[in-house]
Amino acid sequence: MDNQIRIPNIESLFREVDHYIPATETARPPRIGISANRKDGLSCLAETYIQSVLQAGGAPVIIPVITDIKALSVIISSLDGIIMSGGGDINPLYLQEDPIPQLQDVDTYRDEFDLILLRLAMNHQIPLMGICRGHQIMNVAFGGSVYQDIHVQHTQTTIKHSQQSPREEASHAVTLSSPHSKLYKILQQQETVFVNSFHHQAIQEPAPEFISTAYASDGINEGMEHPEKEIFSVQWHPEAMAAHGNPLMSELFRYHIHTARTFQKAKEIHQRILTIDSHTDTPMIFPGEFNIGRKEGGKVNLPFMEEGQIDACFMVAYIPQGARDDESLRQATAMAMERLSQVKKQEELNLARMKIAYTPQDLYSLKKEGKKAIFLGIENGYAIGKELQNLSLFQQTGVSYITLCHNGDNDICDSARGKHEWGGLSPFGKEVIREMNRLGIMIDLSHAAESTFYDVLRESQVPVIASHSSARALCDHPRNLSDEQLKAIAEKDGVVQVCIYKGFLNPEEDKASLTNIIQHINHIVRIAGIDHVGIGSDFDGDGEVIGCRAGNELINITVRLFEEGYQEEEIKKIWGKNLMRVLTEVQAAASKNI
Repeated sequence: MDNQIRIPNIESLFREVDHYIPATETARPPRIGISANRKDGLSCLAETYIQSVLQAGGAPVIIPVITDIKALSVIISSLDGIIMSGGGDINPLYLQEDPIPQLQDVDTYRDEFDLILLRLAMNHQIPLMGICRGHQIMNVAFGGSVYQDIHVQHTQTTIKHSQQSPREEASHAVTLSSPHSKLYKILQQQETVFVNSFHHQAIQEPAPEFISTAYASDGINEGMEHPEKEIFSVQWHPEAMAAHGNPLMSELFRYHIHTARTFQKAKEIHQRILTIDSHTDTPMIFPGEFNIGRKEGGKVNLPFMEEGQIDACFMVAYIPQGARDDESLRQATAMAMERLSQVKKQEELNLARMKIAYTPQDLYSLKKEGKKAIFLGIENGYAIGKELQNLSLFQQTGVSYITLCHNGDNDICDSARGKHEWGGLSPFGKEVIREMNRLGIMIDLSHAAESTFYDVLRESQVPVIASHSSARALCDHPRNLSDEQLKAIAEKDGVVQVCIYKGFLNPEEDKASLTNIIQHINHIVRIAGIDHVGIGSDFDGDGEVIGCRAGNELINITVRLFEEGYQEEEIKKIWGKNLMRVLTEVQAAASKNI
C-alpha cells in the first residue's frame, strides 16, 4: 500500500498543485463514492478502500454517514459509481425479525444511511459494488434476506469466517458458481479463489432477480450480481488485499471503475443529445388527481425522467377497440380528447419542469431551459371514427402521431391481431392517410397488419413510423416487423422504435431483458440501418423487462450501447434524432401544402 508523502515544503507543494492541468470533463477519472463506516459518532473509512479505488483509476469520494435525503441526493448526483463498505451488523427489524442472542453491535443510524443511499443509487442506476456488510445490506435493499448469525442459523456446520490473521492475507477458498457470471470473468475465469473473511452475518436468500456467484465450502454465499445491471458484491474484503498488491482482488476494483466510466459517459451524452421515448401509455392510468410531477404508481413521470436523464416522451391517448356504431365512435373520440386534456393538465401542474411540445424546435428549446417535453399521440385510429374532420381537431390539440389501429380491425384498416376485414387500408383509411399527410400528423404503423403496412407505404407521401415495434426475426410475434418490413420502412426514410414489451422481445416472456432490447436494436441496425431505429418503451402499457422497468432505467440502454461499441453520433440517432427527422419532414411537408 503506497502512503508515501512528499518532503514537507509548502513552496514546492503549492508549485506542484498550481502546475497541474486538470483533465477535461470527458477524460476525468470517474467519481467513486464510498459509504463511510460509523464508530463512536465518527464517519470513518479504512484507507485500503481509498487506495484500491485510486490504484484502479478512480477518484474516491467518502460519503459521510448522514440520513438527510436532500443532502445525499446532491452527493450521489455527482457520482459515477458507489462502493458499499463493510462494518457492523444489520438491524433485523428491517427484515421484520426479532433479534437473536448472537446478534452483535447494531447501528440503526448507519443502516438507515446505507438504505437511503442505496435507494437513491438504484433510482439513478449508478453502478454498485458491495463489500462484506455492503454485500449484505445491498441484498436487504433489493429484497433479499440475511442470517443474523450463520453459526446458529445456517443448516450446515460452518467454517471459521472471522480470521485472526492480517486482513491482507487469505483465510479460505470460495468457489465461483457460474462460468457465465461477471465475477467469473472479472477474476480471470478461476473456479476457486482464495479470500479473507471477517463476518458472522451473511446472505440467506438472494434478492429477486439476483444470482449467486460464489460460495464458501460450507455453502455460505460469498458473491452475487444482477444479470443485467452493473451491480455486484462479495462477502470478503478485497480492498484489504488489493491495496497490498493482490492482482486478482485489484481486478474487482478495475472492473467497477470501468463500469463507472461507462456510466459517466452515458450521463454526459444524455446532457448533450436529445433522448426521446416514443410511446408511453401513462394517460391510461391517470386517476382524477394524477400528477406526473410525483411518483404516483406509473412507470413514467417527471422524477423518473430526471433520474434517467430522458428529455421527452410521447404520451398517447390509448383507446381500446370497441363497437363501430355511431354512438360508440362518438364516445371513442370523446375519450381521446379527455385523455389528451389530462396530459395537458400536467403542464399546468408542473410548468416549472415540463411543457407540451408540438414541434422538434419546441424540444430543442425545452432542453436548453432544463425542462422535460411531453408530445401527444393517439393509439388507435378508432378515435377518428368515420369523421375526417376529427383529424383537424386532434392536430389542433397538438397530436403528433396517430397509431392507425390497435388489437382489432377498425374503419381505417386491418390490425395485426384482427380478422383482415379490408385486406389492408379501407377506402376511408386511404383518405385518412392523405389527410394526416396534409395536416402534418405522423402515421404510426405499430399494431397494423402487413397488408395495411404496405398499403400505407404506397399511399403516404412522407416517411412513417412504428412507434413501438420490434424485430420478428428475433421474436416471432405478429406485432413485430419482418426483415422485409424493416427494409421497406427504411426505404421510405421512416423509423422503427424498439418496444420494451417483454412478449415482443423474447419468446420466453419472463426472461425478457435489457440484453434483448440491445439485440433487437442491433438487428434493426443491421437490416434497416442506423438511421431507422429508435426506442418506444410502451411503459404503463405493460412495457418492462429485467434491467429496464421504468423511465429512470432507460439510461441503462445507453450504457449497453456504449459497451456494444456504438459511437455518440449513432446513439444520438437511436435516442431521438431519427424520430425528430421524421417529424420535421412530416410537418414541413404539411406546411408547404397549407
